[in-house]
Amino acid sequence: MSVYNYSAVAMNGREVSLEEYKGKVLLIVNTAGQCGFTYQYQDLQKLNDRYKDKGFVILGFPCNQFDNQEPDSDERIQSKCMLNYGVTFPLFKKINVRDENIHPLFDYLSHSKPFEGFNQFHPVSKILLPLINDKHPEYLVDDFSIKWNFTKFLIDSNGNVNKRFECTTDIIDLELDIEKLLEAIPV
Repeated sequence: MSVYNYSAVAMNGREVSLEEYKGKVLLIVNTAGQCGFTYQYQDLQKLNDRYKDKGFVILGFPCNQFDNQEPDSDERIQSKCMLNYGVTFPLFKKINVRDENIHPLFDYLSHSKPFEGFNQFHPVSKILLPLINDKHPEYLVDDFSIKWNFTKFLIDSNGNVNKRFECTTDIIDLELDIEKLLEAIPV
């Protein structure tokens, strides 16, 4: 199994097989527009701009499962991402990334790399950790499900899940891992 066994619906309504990205290094991210981590859109776009010509693609999957932080329609999500953050990487229609009705791609991703905890020293952790513990302790009962918005999965050029990064991992901290995978792409 690899991510190439899955597909998702793009914002334009087209069913996209992830096989279309074969040979590329991917970063698959569940996103939200009203989250303490929404600023990561801007950093993701910078990452996209830096590596897109080297075989790197970011795929964004909006989700409204975490404290109603992505209530907008797909059309509004796309326009806000473009206008507010200059997002040009592919966005897909809103999906579920955990629990019942989980999208099969995220079921596969979350079971491929376990949750290893949040960075407790990240500034937003001071808000996030008490929020989850108080309002959503059920999010923390297993070692695999997506715990919050902006969980990131790094995929190698063969479609295999290489690493999982939680929302408390800043985008700049992914660059060395991305560069290693880009260097490994056969020429």
